[in-house]
Amino acid sequence: MRFSPESPLIVWRLIDGKPGHEKQSLGLVRALSRHIAVKIHDIRIDSAFSNSIDWLLGRFPAGAGLPDPHLLIGAGHRTHAALLAARRARGGRAVVLMQPSLPTRLFDLCLIPEHDQPAARPTIVTTRGALNAVTPGRQHRSELGLILIGGPSGHYAWDTKPILEQIDRLLRATPEVHWRLTTSRRTPVDFLARLPSLANLEISPCTATPPGWLEAELAQAGQAWVTEDSVSMVYEALTAGCAVGLLRLPHGEGIDRVARGVERLIRDGWVVPFDTWHPGQPMLSAPEGFDEADRCAQLILSRWFHFHPKPAKHPR
Repeated sequence: MRFSPESPLIVWRLIDGKPGHEKQSLGLVRALSRHIAVKIHDIRIDSAFSNSIDWLLGRFPAGAGLPDPHLLIGAGHRTHAALLAARRARGGRAVVLMQPSLPTRLFDLCLIPEHDQPAARPTIVTTRGALNAVTPGRQHRSELGLILIGGPSGHYAWDTKPILEQIDRLLRATPEVHWRLTTSRRTPVDFLARLPSLANLEISPCTATPPGWLEAELAQAGQAWVTEDSVSMVYEALTAGCAVGLLRLPHGEGIDRVARGVERLIRDGWVVPFDTWHPGQPMLSAPEGFDEADRCAQLILSRWFHFHPKPAKHPR
C-alpha cells in the first residue's frame, strides 16, 4: 500500500495481552502519532501456532475488513508469526520489538535492546532498554518522589529485608520529600505490611492505581528510586526525565545480560546506586532528549515514508 502524506499512516498493532509488551508497541505508535497522522488498528493475537499456518498459506483472517497496513508492529513471541502472516497477506512493513524468536532477517526492522547484543545488520536497531509509552516531562517537582518496587525475577536474587532497610534510610534522610510508593505484579504479597510507617510515605499498590497512573506520576516526580530488577521502570523513569536511583539487590548466579545493562547505566552516570548515595548528594538522570520510542519513530518515518521530522538530540 503506497503512502501519501495527505492521508493517515495505517498501523496494525498486533498485541498479545501482556501489559509489558503492549506498553512497548504503544510507546512506538504514540511517538509516530506525534509527528504524523496515524490510524491505529489493534489486533489481538491468541495463538502463535495458527498464525504460523496462516503465514504458510498466505492469509491473515484477523485483519479482515481493515484497510491495508503501511506498518505492522508487534512485541512478544506470540506476535512474530502473525507479523509475517499479515505482511504476506496484506503488505506493509513488519517491525518487531525485542529479540524475535524467528530469524531477524525475516522482518523489515527489529528494535532490540542493546543488552541482548544483537548482530550488526541494516535491519536491526539497538535501543537503550525496551521502548515505553512515557514521554519526557517538563514540570518535575523536587518535593515529590516515587519509589517503584519490583519483585523476584530470573536476573536478581530478591531479598525484601535490604530493600526495606534502604527505603527506611531514604525516607528518614529526606523528610522534605513526599514519597509515593507503588508495587508491581511481582512484588511479594507481604511486602507492603513490612514497610516503615513514616509521615512522608504514601502507598499506592499497583492493584489500586488506574491506567496511566505511573506515567502521570513520573511526569511530576523530581526523583524516582527503583528496585534494580525492574529494568522497564528504570527506563520509564529515565525517559520521563526524573533523577533516578537504584535500590540494590543481590545478583543471581553471575551477572547476566540484563544486570550488565543496569551496570552500564551506573558507569555512564545516568543513575545513582543506593550503596554510593549520600543525603544531599545531587541525583543523576539521563541526558536531555532521551526518548528511544521517539528516536525509533523518526527513523521509521524517514526510512520508509520520506518524512523527516525536525532533528532532535537522542543520546545513546
